[in-house]
Amino acid sequence: MESKMKLAAKLSILAAGLLASQFAFAANCSLTIDSNDAMQFSTDALTVDASCSEVELTLTHSGTLPRNAMGHNWVLATDADAQAAYQDGMQAGIDNEYVKPGDTRVIAYTPVIGGGESTTITFSLDQLEVGGKYTFFCSFPGHFALMKGQFHVTDGG
Repeated sequence: MESKMKLAAKLSILAAGLLASQFAFAANCSLTIDSNDAMQFSTDALTVDASCSEVELTLTHSGTLPRNAMGHNWVLATDADAQAAYQDGMQAGIDNEYVKPGDTRVIAYTPVIGGGESTTITFSLDQLEVGGKYTFFCSFPGHFALMKGQFHVTDGG
């Protein structure tokens, strides 16, 4: 009887490990990042696996200030293009989510959200390379200096 219990325990542990590894893999294609009223993202680095065909990114705003006063978005560009895309985005205004319409330097972006809100986007990794240099940032005027980080695509295999 004891050996059956040990076997059942081992199988339970093995099943839990397999289940956890599947969730860990799936989580790598689904990202969440928070923003707040202190002009901060919750992290300065995000990583996805190159095996993901697309990425689901959720931006939350845990602050209380409205979109037009302390709004945040999440914009992705190459390191080389980030600063210029930000500058052009500021000029585009809030009605354009602070992203220049048709800007090919912008790989993906969310709408601008205010305190207590969240938004989710899905984008393809087709344009991104393993080891490429990518920056994510908030393009709300004045936020770029504090609200940016690195986006990494890795080959987990």
